Amino acid sequence: MTKAYFFRTVAALSLLVLLSSTQVGAGSATEDGRTRGRADAPITLIEYSDFTCGWCVKFFQTTWPRLQSKYIDTGKVRFLYRDYPRADQGVGVEAAVASRCAGAQGKYWPMHDRLFSQGGRLDSGLFKGYAKTIGLEQVAFAKCFDERQYLESIFQDRQEANRWGFHGTPGFILIRTVSGPTEKEPAIAIPGAVPFEDFAEEIERMLATAPRS
Repeated sequence: MTKAYFFRTVAALSLLVLLSSTQVGAGSATEDGRTRGRADAPITLIEYSDFTCGWCVKFFQTTWPRLQSKYIDTGKVRFLYRDYPRADQGVGVEAAVASRCAGAQGKYWPMHDRLFSQGGRLDSGLFKGYAKTIGLEQVAFAKCFDERQYLESIFQDRQEANRWGFHGTPGFILIRTVSGPTEKEPAIAIPGAVPFEDFAEEIERMLATAPRS
């Protein structure tokens, strides 16, 4: 059994349950600043991740730059980031809150990238300093962070990942942007920080069969 077949089988098993409870296609993705790439890209890649996860850091450092260069920046793939804090409290949750609070000021990705650049070694006492470094309005950020805004949404992301069958980080979903997953072509679930070549194999397969505009 090839790895690609395994990915599709995992997604197919959870497809009907997920479709009954949540949609992640182009028409339903929340435009809250956690999207990279063109909105009309034919393929969407969703990452469920934790800022303190070593394998998530590995993906960010080694695989993400190649995906961004070849697929996201060229308009072939749209990328969505979703939170999956592995614990119910602690620095992983606080990092997710900090990134969302930065997003409220239009700077989600600068905070996201700064957090991951720390290599998983995070201290919540430094988050306000990061906010200053990336040019956020300090009072608004501090209020958002101290009040732990966005907690409900953060844990909703984790529940969504669980419905896909993920119980650890990172986890990835590949779908067609317009149609989303269907019975004929279910989403592709990719558990773990697999090499770039595995992502590329599945993306190229979906691009090769994408409907012509």
